[in-house]
Amino acid sequence: MAAHKKRYSVTDFKGFTGEPGPGDVAIIGAGLAGLFTALKLAPLPVTVIAAAPLGEGASSMWAQGGIAAAVGEGDSTAKHAADTIEAGAGIVDPDVARLVAEEGPDRIRDLLGYGVPFDRDLEGHYVLSKEAAHSEKRVVRVSGDKAGAAIMQALIAAVRATPSIRVLEGYEADDLIVADGRIEGVRLIRPTALGNGRYAFVPASAVVLATGGVGALFALTTNPSYAKGEALAMAARAGAVIADPEFVQFHPTAIDAGIDPAPLATEALRGEGATLVNSDGERFMLSIDPRGELAPRDVVARGVYNELAAGRRVYLDCRAAIGMHFEKEFPTVWGHCQRAGIDPSKDLIPVAPAEHYHMGGIATDARGRTSLTGLWAVGEVASTGLHGANRLASNSLLEAVVFGARVANDIRKLLPHDRVGHFVVPHRIPGSGRAADTASRKEAMQTLRNIMTTHVGVQRSSRGLKRALAELKALEKSNANDRVLSNMLLAARLITAAALLRKESRGGHYRVDYPQTNPALAQRTFITLADLDTMDDSAKQRSAAPPLAACS
Repeated sequence: MAAHKKRYSVTDFKGFTGEPGPGDVAIIGAGLAGLFTALKLAPLPVTVIAAAPLGEGASSMWAQGGIAAAVGEGDSTAKHAADTIEAGAGIVDPDVARLVAEEGPDRIRDLLGYGVPFDRDLEGHYVLSKEAAHSEKRVVRVSGDKAGAAIMQALIAAVRATPSIRVLEGYEADDLIVADGRIEGVRLIRPTALGNGRYAFVPASAVVLATGGVGALFALTTNPSYAKGEALAMAARAGAVIADPEFVQFHPTAIDAGIDPAPLATEALRGEGATLVNSDGERFMLSIDPRGELAPRDVVARGVYNELAAGRRVYLDCRAAIGMHFEKEFPTVWGHCQRAGIDPSKDLIPVAPAEHYHMGGIATDARGRTSLTGLWAVGEVASTGLHGANRLASNSLLEAVVFGARVANDIRKLLPHDRVGHFVVPHRIPGSGRAADTASRKEAMQTLRNIMTTHVGVQRSSRGLKRALAELKALEKSNANDRVLSNMLLAARLITAAALLRKESRGGHYRVDYPQTNPALAQRTFITLADLDTMDDSAKQRSAAPPLAACS
């Protein structure tokens, strides 16, 4: 079975069949994708479920570079789409790339309307940055490197001021409830530390997953601790198609200072001329790619990884390019460096690759519909076909708002418009909640993260991936009663299994045993839980087979 040869047509993405069920629109996740979708759904009643207080658990809050959009002089949406397709290494959906690029400028205007203070010059033009693999300056910024925080602060204020949006903070989605062939709602858990530690059920007329990525599955990541990939597992258990899970982007310049999550040294620094040097003082990227530090992220990440593997430290040198302007132009990175005892205007910044973004996710169509009736996905948890094998820098926030608007528009067309002003009250359902965090859970999580970083990280091999699958399966068996770990382990197995199936190197997926790109495999991966179970059965059969008789 080769998952990347499976095909799913647009008819697999159903939205609704029959009348929608009772309840609000439930949005799981309160980052940029979730909040923007909620605002675009007004005045329909929406319940946003947030594991942490708004702004505290979202990767969007930490985004430094900005949003890529063709709003500068001399740029065009066609150029933006072309750059996206080229960066995606042969498996970007070109129609999706074009629609996202074309709708990007309008979504920037929407964000301005919500109060986002994008940087402008004295003549009112956007101040734009150029990042890796972009042919033009097109990254719209806020205060240099504060785009994510500024956007989130503006949207949080707008959400708080919108009567049709209810936010349930301190609740975590535990499972999707399936009935009569459709998603009927969400099972929630309020951890014991915040309440009674028992399950609650929120019936929903539509469910939107906007939970972010999978960074917490890896030992070194720039993602918040909530990015555990649980929604990927919940959707897979419910029968959803998962797309391109093997494609994980590792940011080449996480600040290597022993901090978890690792603070990020934004790519915009390299866009302004900062260089990468090793402990021998060599600017090594120029010998790897003519674009040097502005090569695609997967190329730079492997370059940094190989230097570290060879026993050399790697540093980002910002002294000449930015120097004494650092604190003013990049205050977020400046703060990270100061906490690590580094003065980046005078000192080199130690860096290492860290899991940063998951190109894969729950497969959706151009409306954000998944293969399950009543379920949509938006943001990093979704796989729309935009990113292909390697995300173009700063396209993630753009995708979140473009598809947030598309998901909202699709749901609004399907739901009756008289559903205004009525919130469904979550009600308790039988069953005890998740076990509190214990030493054994933390130990198992660290084991999981080490497995993924060692065997499913920047560089992969058949031997390592098979070992990872076996270790993940054993860990899953020994933690079957822990729903958090079970979800994390299932998400990790989906990523690992797809990486094993793809016998080539492409974009963020690099196989040392298949280092070349195979043109015959220039197609997306689609995989389900049933496919994963088939792989497990095949592995058991191989291990149980008697040894071959020796030749006489």
